[in-house]
Amino acid sequence: SVEATAALELGARIRKDVPILYQDINGKPLVYLDNAATSQKPLAVIDAMDDYYRHYNSNVHRGVHYLSVKATTAYEDARAKVARFINAASDREIVFTRNASEAINLVASTWGATNLKPGDEVSTCASCHLTAMLASHAAVTPQVA
Repeated sequence: SVEATAALELGARIRKDVPILYQDINGKPLVYLDNAATSQKPLAVIDAMDDYYRHYNSNVHRGVHYLSVKATTAYEDARAKVARFINAASDREIVFTRNASEAINLVASTWGATNLKPGDEVSTCASCHLTAMLASHAAVTPQVA
């Protein structure tokens, strides 16, 4: 079908951008599906990380010296770029986290703690990320001081 052909072509284009996928395992092209744990990086990301570590590795928002200012500028430029890409109303709507677990916990402990009340129900599914289920439970469970 046209859709299947388009999907295969897209997959081939993406595969070209991700160097770790160039290898064969047991005579077959590597397929990596454990993206919740570790996402494989496209060459553009690897190059950007290499540039960062070689030229301005420093704490973001924590210093006034040259490297920190350069790192902070790059970080905020990335935030603005993501905001434009997803058509966010403001770059302040963009929050970077280290991983899915941290993002889910952040939503549960902020939005969930503010908007969910005892007795509210949160729907999850059997295949949901465990963190989503634990964070949802924590957001609606009264906290003991």
